[in-house]
Amino acid sequence: MCAAGRWRSRRAQTLLCCVLLSAWEAAWGQLRYSMPEEMPKGSFVGDVAKDLGLQMTTLSDGGVHLVSEGRTQYFSLHGKTGHLVTAERIDREQLCESQQQCVLRCELIVGGEMKVYGVEVEIRDINDNAPSFKDVELEERISETTPAGSRFPLVEAHDPDSGSNSLQSYELSGDDHFSLAVQAGPGGDRRPELVLAKALDREEAAFHELVLKARDGGEPARTGTARIRVVVLDANDNAPVFSPAEYTVRVPEDDVPVGSTLVTVTATDPDEALYGDVKYSLKKITEKASKLFELDSETGAIKLMRSLDFEEGNSYEVEVQARDGGGLFDTAKIEITVTDVNDNMPEISVRSALSEISEDASQGTVVALLHVQDRDSGANGLVRCSLDSGVPFRLENSRGNYYSLVTTRQLDREEVSEYNVTVRAADGGSPPLWSSEVLALRVLDVNDNTPVFSEASYSARLPENNAAGALVLTVRAMDADWGQNARVRYRLGDGLVRGVPLSSYVSVQAETGALYALRSFDYEEVREVGLWVLAEDGGSPALSSNVSVRIVIVDENDNAPQVLYPPPAPVSGVGVRGWSGLELAPRSAEPGSLPSGSLTRWLVLAVAAVSCLFLAFLLALLVLRLRQWRRSQLPPPAGGVLRGVPATHFVGIDGVRAFLRSYSHDVSLTADSRKSQLRLSPASCCDTLPACPPPDEPAPLLGEDPVS
Repeated sequence: MCAAGRWRSRRAQTLLCCVLLSAWEAAWGQLRYSMPEEMPKGSFVGDVAKDLGLQMTTLSDGGVHLVSEGRTQYFSLHGKTGHLVTAERIDREQLCESQQQCVLRCELIVGGEMKVYGVEVEIRDINDNAPSFKDVELEERISETTPAGSRFPLVEAHDPDSGSNSLQSYELSGDDHFSLAVQAGPGGDRRPELVLAKALDREEAAFHELVLKARDGGEPARTGTARIRVVVLDANDNAPVFSPAEYTVRVPEDDVPVGSTLVTVTATDPDEALYGDVKYSLKKITEKASKLFELDSETGAIKLMRSLDFEEGNSYEVEVQARDGGGLFDTAKIEITVTDVNDNMPEISVRSALSEISEDASQGTVVALLHVQDRDSGANGLVRCSLDSGVPFRLENSRGNYYSLVTTRQLDREEVSEYNVTVRAADGGSPPLWSSEVLALRVLDVNDNTPVFSEASYSARLPENNAAGALVLTVRAMDADWGQNARVRYRLGDGLVRGVPLSSYVSVQAETGALYALRSFDYEEVREVGLWVLAEDGGSPALSSNVSVRIVIVDENDNAPQVLYPPPAPVSGVGVRGWSGLELAPRSAEPGSLPSGSLTRWLVLAVAAVSCLFLAFLLALLVLRLRQWRRSQLPPPAGGVLRGVPATHFVGIDGVRAFLRSYSHDVSLTADSRKSQLRLSPASCCDTLPACPPPDEPAPLLGEDPVS
């Protein structure tokens, strides 16, 4: 019971540590999961949505996607549950042939947040492979003179599994002349050796049959076997010897044609005939290397079977065995290093990108998330990214090989409505290789421009007596925005004309800006109309501007002259009061005539001037009459008297008796006098000089001399 409790406690602590580790890694943008290999497609790996706290709406909208580092997509993200699942069967031995730990990496891109999370999945090994020998039928040639205790290396078994599932032990059976010894190699591998337990006698047995079994440590264990035939030979004094024992070859990738000899190994044997005949064979080689290299058993030349690619493998190790006809041998190690050549262009991958951006987006807005890599190594794999000059964007290194494309200032759609941003990536090779990616970005309009009229103010001349509905003029305003924000509508500003709302006189067409007269204008009533037209766009909120419009009414000759004075009446006689008229204000006037106040003042001044002149004339006439009358009262001179002209027949200077009368008029003027007839009261007249009674007899016009 206590043991069970301790086991539960350890299990709870282990689970707690795993949860805390996952939470810590998620907080730092890194998730780590573990799964066994060979799981079927669609198998659950981890709950990414829960570990990162992602909303299901974000997943369902397709804003989250998974990208693997390699060319093969091994995992996928379930859009409804947020689970990380396998996209295909994963073979650990195929992915990580010689690695103790196999980890697959991918990135989780959250497009809405423009964030990248690293995901690591450790592939655990299962015992799905049994140890196997390259050749299941082996032959060893041993001289009968070989002393007991001599060792002969055997071919090694290969198990691609790792850990405890890998090769663990060998077993030998079949004959008591031989035993098995296992030596540890420099890399920790186990190397079987055939040990001669007791001397051989060819005459007793010409050959011996053995069985070599290799076993791994899986549950259950898997085994592989090989049959060994030992042929007993006559005496062989010398074994082949390699010189040198280790070879190192450096080969540039894609630079050596297929079929070329990379290196030739040589082993010498001083024996003669069969014992001096050396044959070469590959003792140890990986499966991948066996597809690239082949060995000429006669010459020891290692030739290239396929083109080398640094990105697929940069180092290979091969062991070659030289064996003479007597069964003696020697081994040599060949290390083939593939050197990198700048043969790969940088690769630009768009992980997430916006196709549209609002023009009022703030500076520093992330537009795209890019991943850049170069499969070359060293300087050839160093990538520098750049943008074209003159664009309002810059690249920021966000995480590892990820770059964010961000805005450097606020955009203006009226300046540039669409950007084609070219991202260039160049490596550090000589000469450098480069690639490019074009990102298309459309700028969405914001209502940030008011309508602008084509003129600062408008004016028009409209003849009076126009027809109702006549077109006066058209105003036009343009808005630099786009779409609904650029749609301009017109309306009249508030105003009054002679106390009547402006809208009863004129109207404006909302779509075209055409201004129409709603009634016929009369110059004598309205000479000018001033108004404001407002232009409003379709944005939300709407922006507007206004412009002043001046309509001048043009006078037409639509009023006939009228005789104001005298009115129709019988002709009055002498001494009868009569009418005379004077029109001081016209019924119509041409443009530019004086306003009513000025006209009234000028009329008053004119009447006053005429009255003064007339009064002066009367005074002069009166003085003249008095002077003449005085002369008539004086006694005639002695020299003679005027005869024949009666005093009552005195004729005025101009021969008209009207000069002996004075006239007076009463004039009354108002502000509206120019619009009506000016009527004068009947003139009053009187004789300036007293009338003389008619003489009894006519008096002579000139004086006559007295009769002597």
